[in-house]
Amino acid sequence: MIIDFLTAGYKDYAGMGKKPADFDEFWDKAKAEVDRLPLEFELEKVDIPSQVAEFYYLRFKGVGGATVVCQLIKPLKKQKQHPGMLMFHGYHGDSGDFVDKLSWVAEGYIVMAMDCRGQGGLSEDVTVTNGTTLKGHIIRGVEEGPEKLYYRSVYLDTYHCAKILASLTDVDENQLVTSGGSQGGALALVCAALYPEIKKTLAIFPFLSDYRKLFQLDISVTATAYEELHYWFRQRDPLHQREAKFFDTLEYIDIQHLAARIKASVIWPIGLADVITPPATQFAVYNQLTCDKEMVIYPEYGHDHLPGLNDRVRAFLIP
Repeated sequence: MIIDFLTAGYKDYAGMGKKPADFDEFWDKAKAEVDRLPLEFELEKVDIPSQVAEFYYLRFKGVGGATVVCQLIKPLKKQKQHPGMLMFHGYHGDSGDFVDKLSWVAEGYIVMAMDCRGQGGLSEDVTVTNGTTLKGHIIRGVEEGPEKLYYRSVYLDTYHCAKILASLTDVDENQLVTSGGSQGGALALVCAALYPEIKKTLAIFPFLSDYRKLFQLDISVTATAYEELHYWFRQRDPLHQREAKFFDTLEYIDIQHLAARIKASVIWPIGLADVITPPATQFAVYNQLTCDKEMVIYPEYGHDHLPGLNDRVRAFLIP
């Protein structure tokens, strides 16, 4: 089959990442920071007409004191406990309309969708850094070290969200799933890695992986979701004198190093023509998953709508 031919070079690829010796200690320590925070949140009812759901804004204080805002949608038809779904959005975006989640609520899910800090939604970014803040979030904080990285906070927000959702009395903590595409796909995997009680994960062409490989690909890095890496070198390190430290710091937010932590069953749609999150960077993570997993391959598609996908994954996600 053509798929076998097109993916032959990726079958054993495990990424160019160099996992830091203290990587697991770094994330265990980071999780402990969240665990010390009170598990408190505020709910604000949102008045949207519906015969199947009720809608809320859920707000909590994340690491660093930032206010993180989520949508929370609950079925009007109550069960003693419902399965819970955590949804994450694409880069620069937001959680979208509340009603976008109604099909899952109609299946009995309580859905919680997180706005990433400082992007298109309502969550605030309180990152303070001495380095550049222009052009993108991957490089935000990179000049001060891994503790200052923007995505450290966002990854911890996903963990915080999972803790909150699992704590709700009407949510079955043993039936939690994560889902998202692009940045959202990466965060769905991150959440499953940091909160291993997650049972299922839908990760559509995920972002935030294999930065070293990405920088060596033939496609122009400026045409990808990672253009800020190119920008950083042009503006901050044109002679690449700090290249080693730059990539060593980004290893702490490379999702390939979190893959082994995931216990959830994972379904992974991918377009082999994707020039936004290139296939090699995705296989770098997928091939390191040790959980039950399935890759759904679209040879002629890129980083766009994948026809038939929503129908296909429904059977995977229906509790």
